[in-house]
Amino acid sequence: MGDTGSAGESRPLWARRIRNERAARGWSQAEAVEALRAHASSELPSNGSLLRNWKRWEAGNAEPDDFYKGLIAATFGTVTAAFFPRGRDDVDKTLMAGTGLDTLEIVTRMRASDVSQATLEGLRITADRLCSEYPYADSADLRVEGHAWLRRMTALLDARLTLAQHRELLTLAGTVALLVGCVEYDMGRRTEAEATRKAALQLGEESGDMNVVGWAQEMRAWYALTAGDFRGVVAAAEAGEAAAPHQSVAVQLAAQRAKAWARMGDRRQVELALDQGRRILEGLPYPENLDHHFVVDPAKFDFYAMDCYRIVGENGLAEVYADEVIRSSTDSSGIVRKPMRVAEAQITLGVVAARAGDLDRAVDLGRQALSGNRRSLPSLAMVATDLSSVLAKQYPDAPETRDFADELRAIKAAQTA
Repeated sequence: MGDTGSAGESRPLWARRIRNERAARGWSQAEAVEALRAHASSELPSNGSLLRNWKRWEAGNAEPDDFYKGLIAATFGTVTAAFFPRGRDDVDKTLMAGTGLDTLEIVTRMRASDVSQATLEGLRITADRLCSEYPYADSADLRVEGHAWLRRMTALLDARLTLAQHRELLTLAGTVALLVGCVEYDMGRRTEAEATRKAALQLGEESGDMNVVGWAQEMRAWYALTAGDFRGVVAAAEAGEAAAPHQSVAVQLAAQRAKAWARMGDRRQVELALDQGRRILEGLPYPENLDHHFVVDPAKFDFYAMDCYRIVGENGLAEVYADEVIRSSTDSSGIVRKPMRVAEAQITLGVVAARAGDLDRAVDLGRQALSGNRRSLPSLAMVATDLSSVLAKQYPDAPETRDFADELRAIKAAQTA
């Protein structure tokens, strides 16, 4: 297990992670310094000086400056903001502080007879709120509310609008349609989800918003991944990257390619895709809203890497990333803010445990993952199948293996056509 800290642990989280990442690779501190040097584009101090700094960083006695933070993240194949995260602002408070509007005021303005800038601002806030509630809100409730707001937006499109207003309404409707499509797919409503995705793609094309187009292609890649169409993932990702090469969706598209290549057994393409995504994300500004589903937050890069390393059998790295995913998805009071990410991290830890010979821990973690309330059924079924396959291979006669397979079949049966 990694150095996850204890109640008396005083070292910062980034210091613990430096040690965990190094240990997962089997590096000595001197070897880590050499790896750090290999990622530098300019000359660094002597090895002795760097080694002293490294020891201070791992001990938590000194925090690296911005230059070395970027180098450390690159050395371990992730992004700076994931390794050295900033504090989190409360999304609702941020929206209220920035706009002075609550939900009642937004609805009131939506009922106004003219399409004013205040009405459009209310729609923007609503779209952001819905997208920010995706990680934890009840799927059925979010789908119903998303449909209701889409109907309101459609009605507004019949009003007299300027060209700019018309384009913005199409973009906002496209964004909400993307969200509804994701929720429908989470619920196992594959046919409806694909129809909604295509509608969002059309809205993005009509408005000229390549971000919406890119995310519609990302959803196509996601659908293909969970259906086992790995070449289809690559094709969809390439289409999305062509539409929005410099936006945050390009990071997730690269990650979907990496996941597909991992399942096709091409380790080289996995590393290339992850590195491409890391470089794009490192060059983007830090997101204002970490909860927005269509903004790639830095911590999500660890989530991508975790999946890939689990598939290719890098157990030490998969465990380190899974621990980080759980940590970054849980707030300071212990409340899980991103339960779907945590479920996949639990599956990953279960796979690592199974490979290490710990059947009880593997099954316990797998059951925890399957028991959550907020679930993406296709994604959960896909990663849980990884665990079920390892259990069947290593413990074919164990009752726990059969019981977990039965629970997984129930998850798959919950998906509708």
